[in-house]
Amino acid sequence: MVIVGDQKGITIPDLQRYRTGIPRLRGLRLVHTHLQGEPLTEEDLTDLTLLRLDMMVALLVSRDGNSERFYSAHLLPENPEKKVLKIETFPSFRKLENDFLRFIESLEDEFQKTHKAVSPLGSGDRAILISVSRESRDQIEASLEELKELAESSGVHVLETIIQRPQTLSHTTLIGEGKLKEVLIKCLQLGANLLIFDQNLTPGQITTISDLTDLRVIDRTQLILDIFAQRAHTQEGKLQVELAQLRYLLPRLAKKTLALSRLTGGIGGRGPGETKLEIDRRRVRDRIHLLEKQLEQLSLRRQQRRARRKKRGIPILSIIGYTNAGKSTLFNLLTHSHFQVEDKLFATLDPAARRLRWGDSSLFEGHSIILTDTVGFIKDLPKDLMGAFRPTFEELKESDLLIHLVDISHPRFQNHIQTIEKVLVELELDRIPRLLVFNKEDRVNPEKVREVCQRYGGVSISALRPESLGNFFMALEKKLKEISSWKSFSNEAWGKDTEDLTNEDSFDIQIEI
Repeated sequence: MVIVGDQKGITIPDLQRYRTGIPRLRGLRLVHTHLQGEPLTEEDLTDLTLLRLDMMVALLVSRDGNSERFYSAHLLPENPEKKVLKIETFPSFRKLENDFLRFIESLEDEFQKTHKAVSPLGSGDRAILISVSRESRDQIEASLEELKELAESSGVHVLETIIQRPQTLSHTTLIGEGKLKEVLIKCLQLGANLLIFDQNLTPGQITTISDLTDLRVIDRTQLILDIFAQRAHTQEGKLQVELAQLRYLLPRLAKKTLALSRLTGGIGGRGPGETKLEIDRRRVRDRIHLLEKQLEQLSLRRQQRRARRKKRGIPILSIIGYTNAGKSTLFNLLTHSHFQVEDKLFATLDPAARRLRWGDSSLFEGHSIILTDTVGFIKDLPKDLMGAFRPTFEELKESDLLIHLVDISHPRFQNHIQTIEKVLVELELDRIPRLLVFNKEDRVNPEKVREVCQRYGGVSISALRPESLGNFFMALEKKLKEISSWKSFSNEAWGKDTEDLTNEDSFDIQIEI
């Protein structure tokens, strides 16, 4: 391929049809002339990096045409010196005796070795996490740590995290060109095949970054949606996740490609017709409408169950909190259930409910309550997800008491408390009485636990140690006494047909305070 340029430069054509994919090089080398005797420029090195060329060479051209000196540069695999490029100067191309093909093959082998070394057996995606923000470094690092937990919960192997705090954000790629070069070289060196941004990207930004790097690019919202898709087991949970994904996808069906611009054919499709892009959008909208109707029907069933509970005067307690705070562990302990518990974010997606009966030593001897376990919250929960799961969140509106569980061992538990309070305001649940409970006290110094409980007015427990629940039960009983509606609670309902009041079988659990 020969391209003739001028003194200002040359225009490189589209190279999409050539080799793509990390950690392979493009299979192309660019040999060009420098008319003023200058070395490789920053633009040359940018093209070498972003296009993943095998090599970049600049031949120096003298006025008499006798110059044979040239410069070359190529990418480097991971090395102790942390170098990303090797730039060399040669006095004459006539004396060069290197076997270029063998050299490039050995270079790619080095990239492949690093790739295999960091890829655990049976792993899927290998990702580099990126945050581009003007917030403080502490805030960025805290958010990236949470993004790493999300990625690992989704089965992604995290190789590296990269932070950029630019003066101005790029509208086309969010990340600066120089930092994007660094990211691409890291992907080559580490064998990454996925970029995950901590910030939400526009469809245009995702497309541009993906085209420049030949890598899959997702943002925080897509990652959370993927986790929810993996964890949904009930019919309602699956419908809610699909609805959230489609709502996220619809505005992103905007990129027109050759495949999406063809007119349909056949009967009913002749004439002006309908583009494939418009058909895809219409199908997505139709599917969204169908899912909304199905969820509305399921929501009506929930309303009927709530109405029966309210009529029978049974108090409802809901466990809420930041994801991975230990809600399901506490729920299993109190109800003798066996729901799946994992040290992962969003391990529980489908809400569950169980019946408990107060023990003989309680002031409310013989009374029953319904305890529900809910999906965890997280910072910047996607709006599409909030909208799709609104019927589930509405279940919380009928609660008489919210048990706000906090992981006191987490270094940023204060931020978690603030996030939950913010979400409760958004869902109009902040008027419901709450009991603040700090979990995992066995992982923290007892003096710090007492100080935190006094400061926030809460109680501490360890959901793994039943003997630690004494103060919790006393605080729970005191809180229920403060609720004015407690006087209307009735125990007459717990006769025969009690199963229809919860979404699972009921259990008669004796709680001794």
